Amino acid sequence: MKNRITVKRKTTETSIEVVIEKGELKPDYRKYIKTPLPFLNHMIEHIAWRASLNISIDMDFDEFELCHLVCEDVGMTLGKAVGEYININSPSGYGFATGIIDEACADAAISFEDRSQLTFQKSINYCENVEGMPSEELITFLEGFAQGARCTLFIDLKSGQNGHHIWEAVFRGVGIALGQALSFDSSREGLTSGVAGKVEYEVSAE
Repeated sequence: MKNRITVKRKTTETSIEVVIEKGELKPDYRKYIKTPLPFLNHMIEHIAWRASLNISIDMDFDEFELCHLVCEDVGMTLGKAVGEYININSPSGYGFATGIIDEACADAAISFEDRSQLTFQKSINYCENVEGMPSEELITFLEGFAQGARCTLFIDLKSGQNGHHIWEAVFRGVGIALGQALSFDSSREGLTSGVAGKVEYEVSAE
């Protein structure tokens, strides 16, 4: 079993290195989550805490330190790292959970089947900005994660009034569901999340 995965992603706009390591959280785990967006760091912290997944993120920019670039590119790179962990280790590959804090509640379900899809449903309205960043960019992060991991991620935001609590409930749910997906069940050794098994392609070009 390979517990530590490193992914580097480079474009003309950003350079990112993400390292994930499954297992007991380091006492200073949160100091390794380093994006320019404190609230995004806090949300990723919830994924790390709930999934028992040490996450290290380092990021540099060519010129423009844009919120959208941070959320999209970090989401895709972290998703790629998690997807590689799934491919290499073949854990259960799926999970579902409810994240709650005070008045806020959100359901999350995740399945790794080499298919990229984020479905975000909400029964309430939430504020456009929270803790200094647009709420829509938190969805951008989750979309990027699903794309990078090639997973299906379903979120149902059920209740909440405080913007911080709302997103914390969402990311708690995602973290718990991801922790289940990364867990091992000896009775399912060698199996995949879906009955189709591993997806294989053969491509030729002339």
